[in-house]
Amino acid sequence: MALTKKKKIIIGATALVVLAVVVIVSVFASRKEEPEVTTIKIETRPELRQTVTASGEIRPIRYIKLTSEVQGRIQEIYVNAGDSVKVGTPLVRIDPTQLQSSQEAQWAATQASINDVQNARNAVNSAQQGLAVVEASVAAARQQVIAQQTAVDRAQIDLTAAQRELKRVTDLIESGVASRSEYDAAHDRFSQARIALDTARANLEATNIAVKEAQERANQQRLAVQEARTSIRSSEMRANQQQAVLRGQSSQRSKAMQLSPLNGVVADIPTRVGEFAVAGLSTTSLMTIADMSTINVEVNVDETEISNVEVGQQAKVKVDALGDKEIKAVVTQKNPLAVSKSDTTGGLSNRVNVQEAKEFKVTIELRDLPDEIKSSLRPGMSSTATITTKTKNNVIAVPLEAIVERQPNASPSPAATIAGSVPTPSANEKPKSLKGVYTVTANKVKFVEVTTGITGEADIEVLSGVKAGDEIVRGPSRVLKTLKDGMSIKRQTKKPGGNSNANEGS
Repeated sequence: MALTKKKKIIIGATALVVLAVVVIVSVFASRKEEPEVTTIKIETRPELRQTVTASGEIRPIRYIKLTSEVQGRIQEIYVNAGDSVKVGTPLVRIDPTQLQSSQEAQWAATQASINDVQNARNAVNSAQQGLAVVEASVAAARQQVIAQQTAVDRAQIDLTAAQRELKRVTDLIESGVASRSEYDAAHDRFSQARIALDTARANLEATNIAVKEAQERANQQRLAVQEARTSIRSSEMRANQQQAVLRGQSSQRSKAMQLSPLNGVVADIPTRVGEFAVAGLSTTSLMTIADMSTINVEVNVDETEISNVEVGQQAKVKVDALGDKEIKAVVTQKNPLAVSKSDTTGGLSNRVNVQEAKEFKVTIELRDLPDEIKSSLRPGMSSTATITTKTKNNVIAVPLEAIVERQPNASPSPAATIAGSVPTPSANEKPKSLKGVYTVTANKVKFVEVTTGITGEADIEVLSGVKAGDEIVRGPSRVLKTLKDGMSIKRQTKKPGGNSNANEGS
């Protein structure tokens, strides 16, 4: 049966469509089988640095929050925030009227206490003079006692002589030798001698009484001297106390003018002229001064990287306000206490949140600062520090994007790894992923397991698995995930402005 012209046209068109579909499918199939990749030849790097990058802010070596030690109305503030100050620079003046009045009143009280001391000293001198007079009278009375005792002794001798003479005359009268007149004369002499002895004894007794009275007056005068000396000590203690209070009042008076205690920069002035400054438990904060002689950067390092950071490591710091300028620095302190990223206070916490990321404070000291940069730095400026944790020379390194991780069972054959066959993990053991690169030989790729070392900013050290000169696949990453051992690839042609490490197909 002959075909009509219309059927022939339909059959021809159908054949053309089928042929076009076959061509299109073939083209897409060929592209799928030979993906386009970027390759690179491994080279030996003269130097590879492992770094840790962390952000933070400028911190001076120390802060001083200047507070008011006296209360009063703020009369004048001599500096502005951001000004550089030196030791002794006037900062704030507080109204000294009340302080001056208190100082003058205390000065008058101190002068009065000093006068009391002088009066007490004069009283001691007077008492000592009176004591000297009384002691002299005691000495004179004792001399009189000696003289009276001598008179008594002499009168006793005269009485004894008169008594002997009377007895002799009495004996002579009885013998008829002496006359009555001689007896009377001898008797009178005896009587006179006895009266003289009695008188001398009476005078001696009176002198002894005078000595006792003088001694009592001397004792009383000694007590007066002791009391006067005690009064001096009391007056001197009161005077010392008043002088100490006066020194305190003078110190308070001098603190009405606040001077800078250090060389630094005025970081903050929370008060204003006319406000009332309070001293005590709720003392008024006048201003904050930052010691910028040594400038630090305090950064927060993630807990996954803190083990690589050590004191003494070199660093480069960029301050946002200074653009791309890099400042040399060195790590000076690593805080051993972790803080949560949401924790603004720091310190230990009774509540442990294991799901929240932790950070560690690291202090970095800026070194070799030019004057123009140092003068432009201010506390609190945002900054980024790049700490060099390890440095190796003459190492084999590959780009980070060339590293592929896959499960051991993803390899079609044991030859996919440099370690040979992969042991089958137990049921309870989670299989470890293999880390490697895809090498290129005769336009075909092969997964090779590698052992890595330190990680740089864009490259990672390879310790084993590949060598210098080997060609590996660098990317793109979406293609790397689809590669399999033995798959043919097509090298991407390097485009203008493209990556200089990409190699064109050979």
